[in-house]
Amino acid sequence: MKQVKLTLLFLVINFGTLAIGSWLMNNGPLSDWYTNLNQAPWTPPGIVFGIAWTFIMICFSIFLGKQFTTNYNSKILSVFIIQFILNVSWNYIFFNQHLVLIGLISIVLLTTTLFYYFFKLSSKTSGYKYLLLPYMIWLCIATSLNLYILIHN
Repeated sequence: MKQVKLTLLFLVINFGTLAIGSWLMNNGPLSDWYTNLNQAPWTPPGIVFGIAWTFIMICFSIFLGKQFTTNYNSKILSVFIIQFILNVSWNYIFFNQHLVLIGLISIVLLTTTLFYYFFKLSSKTSGYKYLLLPYMIWLCIATSLNLYILIHN
């Protein structure tokens, strides 16, 4: 029961993170600035982002519910907070402020944080750690998109 309550709490927090990030984008992907950039040929259509982030946050919330039930400590909470800050701030840095290099640094740090979660902090949650894979894969794609924009604009 504790895991279910924590999973529901993380669903609220994680979807709240997406909402805050979207709010900070300042019209983000629909802005003239973004649409006029040279974008990577593998940039997915806009609808894919919403579908992907929904799936990612559901998986991440289930993982966190298990993680915080079986293996909670201050380090895990700290890494979650760092992930939260980096996730939200990338939207503001990249889309709102148009700081592509700083955005790249931010998303590389976010990706590194997720890989740290996977390889160092999730050992006691065994199979649940594989719920991080969609997030990790998506961040690798997003990092490549950010890098492409930096290089080609």
